[in-house]
Amino acid sequence: MTEAGGPGDDGGGQAVPPALPLGFATVDLDRPRRQGLPEVVYAPGKQPAEIAAIAAALLGRTSGPVLVTRLEPGAAAEVAQELAAAQKQGAEVAAGSYDARARLLCWRPARPDGWRVAVVTAGTADGPVADEAAAVASATGLQVAEFRDVGVAGLHRLLAVAGDIAAADVVIVIAGMEGALASAVAGLVGVPVVAVPTSTAMMTSCAAGVCVVNIDSGFGAAMTAHRLAFSMRRRAAGLRPREPDAPPGEMRCP
Repeated sequence: MTEAGGPGDDGGGQAVPPALPLGFATVDLDRPRRQGLPEVVYAPGKQPAEIAAIAAALLGRTSGPVLVTRLEPGAAAEVAQELAAAQKQGAEVAAGSYDARARLLCWRPARPDGWRVAVVTAGTADGPVADEAAAVASATGLQVAEFRDVGVAGLHRLLAVAGDIAAADVVIVIAGMEGALASAVAGLVGVPVVAVPTSTAMMTSCAAGVCVVNIDSGFGAAMTAHRLAFSMRRRAAGLRPREPDAPPGEMRCP
């Protein structure tokens, strides 16, 4: 934490998290410390040159995985061209790995650390969202097991793999037409369940322990799983969650 009046202070005694202004974006460089992962780049609405510049900034000034989500194949090729041009000018930026099904561009994926996430889908139409969830979870170091097409229209399919799903530390359930799947899974497992409704339907659940992310947001589900794992890793290491800075003049009790 910086002292009042020193570098990184906003003039009111509050520390300012490190950030890098690029003109068209301000890159959050403090996020790995707060959340265990660098800022993730959401591709829609950004030009390939902007994506490349943000990725280069993150790669050069942070550690850990750098991810670009919802990146279409054509744009991914243009980003690669931008980075190749930067390399010719002396920048040390690798090409990254692109997953077209997940629409995910990734650098420096984390090694699996033992935390297990199950990605469960009701039907094959839920596949694109599951692809994103699985790829993002894997890139953040979670060990992913996938269970596709086990919707409640054929309940025996779910029951046949219920034990394997229950062995995970967190379960991501993606269901459109079969919104009841998340509730059914939550009744069978004793771990947190992250429900992802898709564009074809919403979901409700009377089973406890279910959180719901945005529609079609495989990324949001994977990040929920990542934060659960990050929190438990901190606790296992004896670290306390980061608390907000106290206002000037306020003394915090030990």
